[in-house]
Amino acid sequence: MVNITRMDSTDADFWTRLEKHLAWESVSDESVSNTVRTILAEVRKRGDAAVIEYTNCFDRMSVSHMAELETSQARLHQALDQIPAAQREALEFSAARLRAYHAHQKQESWSYTEADGTLLGQQVTPLDRAGLYVPGGKAAYPSSVLMNAIPAKVAGVPELIMVVPTPDGQLNELVLAAAAIAGVDRVFAIGGAQAVAALAYGTQTVPQVDKIVGPGNIYVATAKGMVYGTVGIDMIAGPSEILVVCDGQTDPDWIAMDLFSQAEHDEDAQSILVCPDDAYLDRVQASVERLLPAMERAVLIEKSLGRRGAMIKVRDLDEAVAVANFISPEHLELSVAEPQAMAPRIRNAGAIFMGRYTAEAVGDYCAGPNHVLPTSRTARFSSPLGVYDFQKRSSLIMCSPDGASTLGKTASLLARGEGLTAHARSAEYRIKT
Repeated sequence: MVNITRMDSTDADFWTRLEKHLAWESVSDESVSNTVRTILAEVRKRGDAAVIEYTNCFDRMSVSHMAELETSQARLHQALDQIPAAQREALEFSAARLRAYHAHQKQESWSYTEADGTLLGQQVTPLDRAGLYVPGGKAAYPSSVLMNAIPAKVAGVPELIMVVPTPDGQLNELVLAAAAIAGVDRVFAIGGAQAVAALAYGTQTVPQVDKIVGPGNIYVATAKGMVYGTVGIDMIAGPSEILVVCDGQTDPDWIAMDLFSQAEHDEDAQSILVCPDDAYLDRVQASVERLLPAMERAVLIEKSLGRRGAMIKVRDLDEAVAVANFISPEHLELSVAEPQAMAPRIRNAGAIFMGRYTAEAVGDYCAGPNHVLPTSRTARFSSPLGVYDFQKRSSLIMCSPDGASTLGKTASLLARGEGLTAHARSAEYRIKT
């Protein structure tokens, strides 16, 4: 039997127990931090030479020059041409939907002119260069290429540099094809902390970027945290999560499989079901037991559900909303009769999947919204990756003579109140007498 934690919101210790169950510490241990710190320092100091050494060591390669680690545009398009037609069609279909969705996010510059002629506004510009980290160890993720690269290109980023580890020199054709479709400009077969360092500091061959996006293992996440400030980063993500709020009317097999869909990522992934019907939770548990043996990743799913999964009985759907807002999940399924009425009451969620027919899995690949989402309750204060992550905003101020005089008087008073005489006199020079 799969031992999934059961909770009841009427229990006196429910909220304390739930908070403890949600806890996830994504902090590197000292050995990881020390290793990453050394790699960053070496790449910053020696550039290409250090990147080559670490790549040969960690990815079991034997290259002598960085040119051997760069994948040409011709090679990307060769992969696109040679993958099965159905896979190419699926990638292109997904990419088109991503572009269409993210086009709505693009911000434009704006300004207005006040009565005295003073102009105020905001100038929006894209980053000059962004770096995309794509995992390439245990699995390949062409979907991550699309999700990270397309918003950057929609934002107008002129140059996108992709890094992807290739253990034993094995290139993944789908990843290369996705890079071609997404319009990635340069691709390097490097990974780990050395790839993050190369993007953050630049080497003789790898150009320095303004921001690094994309998921990775603990070494990559630690490196991203350490280089933040030198470059921007998207986020430091924890294990994948799904929370399903159900009214007890959805086919329990569907819900069980939705829970599996995240549990199969990682034994630390978290799958939670919230429902006011205790008998329905039992039905889903039965579906879990019956369906699990046929899953390719059954062992991993069972570990994940046993360690961090939960089934929560609540008083009603109103309380289910309160629980969902507390959990602040990466993925939230509202498998209820009136999801559009419930959704406005959700304050904290990375992505909201509304209705019985909306599987979280479609969001991972082709629905349109981004699948790079805040985890570990960070949806309380952060948002999905989007075009806005690749745009900067500069304030615009242009005083007319009258505006300079009016604003200067106020600025002078406040500056002198703060004891900043040069500030005051700078404004006073422009006051009409």
